[in-house]
Amino acid sequence: MLYAFQVLNGLGLGMIYFLISVGLTIIFGLLNFVNFAHGAFFMIGGYLCYSLVGWTGSFWLSLLFGPLFVAFAAWLAEKILFHRIYHLPHTFHILVTVGIALILQETTIMIWGPVGKNISVPEGLQGVVTLWAFAYPVYRLFLISFTIIIALALWYLLERTRFGALVRAGSESAEMISLLGTNIHRLFAATFALGVGLAGLAGTLSAPVRGVNPFMGVEVLGIAFVVVVIGGMGSFTGALLGGLLVGLVQSLMSTIWPEGASLMIYGAMAAVILLRPYGLFGRA
Repeated sequence: MLYAFQVLNGLGLGMIYFLISVGLTIIFGLLNFVNFAHGAFFMIGGYLCYSLVGWTGSFWLSLLFGPLFVAFAAWLAEKILFHRIYHLPHTFHILVTVGIALILQETTIMIWGPVGKNISVPEGLQGVVTLWAFAYPVYRLFLISFTIIIALALWYLLERTRFGALVRAGSESAEMISLLGTNIHRLFAATFALGVGLAGLAGTLSAPVRGVNPFMGVEVLGIAFVVVVIGGMGSFTGALLGGLLVGLVQSLMSTIWPEGASLMIYGAMAAVILLRPYGLFGRA
C-alpha cells in the first residue's frame, strides 16, 4: 500500500510538472524561444497565492486571480521586451531571461523576505479520505482532479479551436500564417501569456503542498527542462507523459532510495535520450 500511496503522489507531482512544462514547450514550439524565466513565474504564482490568501482569506480567489496576473505580467513583458529578441540566437534568449529571473527572485526577497512561507490548505479540502487501506489527503486528490481537467481543456484549446490550429501551424511556419492574414504579434503574445500563465497556475496549486520560497523557481526550472527533453520539444503529449514519468520516478524513488530520488530523474532523461534523441514525441 505504501507504493500505491507514492503512485498517487507521483501522479499529483507529475501533473504539476506537466502544467509547468507544457507552457515551456508551447512557447518553444511556436516562438522558438528559450525562456529561462519560466521557473521565476512559477515562483511568483506561489507568492501571489500566499499574499491573496492572507489578504482575502480565500484560496479560490488566489486560484483565479494569481495565474491571471502572472499571464498579464508575461503578456506585458513579451510586448515590451521579449518580442524584440525572438530573431536573435538562443544565447541572447538565455541571457535576457536569466536576467529577468534574477530580477524577479531578488524582488521577491525584497517584498516577502528570504525565508520561506507556508500556506494553509483551504478549509473545504482539509483532512484525509480512506482509499483501500491507506489515508490520502483530500487536497492532493483535488490537485490531481483539477489538473486533469485543465489538461483536457488545454488539449481541446490546442487541438479543436482556431487558436490551437494557428499555434500548431505557426510552429511549422510562422511566416506562412502571417502571410495568410494572421496578426502574428498578437498570436505570439497570447501564446507566451498562456504558457507562462500555466506556470503561475502550477505555482498557485503547489503552494499549499510545498509552501513558497525565493529559490523554488530555480529548482522547478531544471525539472521542467528535463520533462521537455523527455517528452520532446513542442509536444503536448510529450509534456504530459514526461511530467507523469518524472513525477512517478521521483515519488517512488523517494521511498526506495531517498538519497537518489533527484538523481534518478536525470537518469530517466539520459535513458530516453539514448533511445530517442529528440524525446518521446519530439521531432528533429
